[in-house]
Amino acid sequence: MTPWLPTLITSTPQEGYDLAVKLSRVAIKMTQPDADIREKLRPEYAENFAALIGSSQIVATHFATVAAANGYWREIS
Repeated sequence: MTPWLPTLITSTPQEGYDLAVKLSRVAIKMTQPDADIREKLRPEYAENFAALIGSSQIVATHFATVAAANGYWREIS
């Protein structure tokens, strides 16, 4: 796979959150590389509240990692 993640450093928390979402999406694509199968499975979890909450938890975990890598966007003096 071609490297796609050169850094966890972002300019803002919003960019960090966007990166966290991307990390989650890429993990799904790496776990199930067949787009047709992902599309086929989507209806099974799209209306499943537990699956949606689980997705949010994964994004939150990634965001915590990105935030830590960015010093929580605090300026250090």
